[in-house]
Amino acid sequence: MNIALIIAGGSGQRMNQDIPKQFLNVYDKPVIVYTLECFQRHPEIDAIEVVCLEGWEGILQAYAKQFNVDKLKWVVPGGASAQESIRNGVLHLKDICSAGDIVVVHDGIRPLVDDFVLSDVLITCQKHGNAVTSMPYNEQIFVMDDAETTTRYIPRDTLRRVSTPQAYRYEKLLWAYEKAFAEGIGIQSSTYTNTLMVDLGEKLYFAAGSEKNIKLTTKDDLEMFKCYIKMEKDAWLK
Repeated sequence: MNIALIIAGGSGQRMNQDIPKQFLNVYDKPVIVYTLECFQRHPEIDAIEVVCLEGWEGILQAYAKQFNVDKLKWVVPGGASAQESIRNGVLHLKDICSAGDIVVVHDGIRPLVDDFVLSDVLITCQKHGNAVTSMPYNEQIFVMDDAETTTRYIPRDTLRRVSTPQAYRYEKLLWAYEKAFAEGIGIQSSTYTNTLMVDLGEKLYFAAGSEKNIKLTTKDDLEMFKCYIKMEKDAWLK
């Protein structure tokens, strides 16, 4: 079984709007619904679990019904941090998943997951036990000597940008979150499942990514998302 674990527990303070950014309407559809639809339409996703901002669970379920997202099976309250929210979702699946099932962890505010990205994450996880969406890094990275100078850089061909979706065998995911929270490993702010796994000594495997897979953090990101929705590919482009 392949289950999508969608994290939608944040309040979206940096967007500076009256409602959480995952519930903002874009062309008469909430952002979270765009995200859910990516997993709804993929034939290899069997069910969806959403970790939702507390108090918004009923609204999420109503939207799922309105937009025919019938793969949504469970809505779980979020935590005080992204890692707590993921842990809540993982623990809720304890009596649902078997050890070899694949759980795809994804940000609810990344609403443009291409089918090929999700397919490659699943294939890579089936082969290696985990998979992390990734892209090459195309800018130069320099290391600061002080506030004004640098004499060192990191070769960009040694770098990868990683994001969600990320996929893990359930047995390993459950082990990781129980160990991390019991021992205080890899759960500080700005961490996610991939960094937690590395902090626990696990090797991660790269899967395909896409430049479209943007995270809606600021109002500029929201405007870019709107452009992607309206964008039409020229027929002459290969």
